[in-house]
Amino acid sequence: MKDTKYLEIIKAPVITEKSEIARENGKYTFKVDSKANKIEIKEAIEKIFNVKVTAIRTLNVKPKKRRVGRYTGLTNRTKKAIVTLAEGQTIDLG
Repeated sequence: MKDTKYLEIIKAPVITEKSEIARENGKYTFKVDSKANKIEIKEAIEKIFNVKVTAIRTLNVKPKKRRVGRYTGLTNRTKKAIVTLAEGQTIDLG
């Protein structure tokens, strides 16, 4: 099935105050697979949510230093995609 391929690309929506404000303007933020490109992300969003995507911006989130007791390490690196939908289209994330 192709749907499982799309579900592997889109990991989860990002729900923060900043992303909620952007959602009012038709921009949705998702955590995506770090190897996915803009074309694959656009295809996945359009197939999963049945919407029309007009633009995609991606950014790589660098790992942050974290400490647990005397041990230090890094969080996992991730990739985020900010997806702009066509006028009048919405995605129900809740």
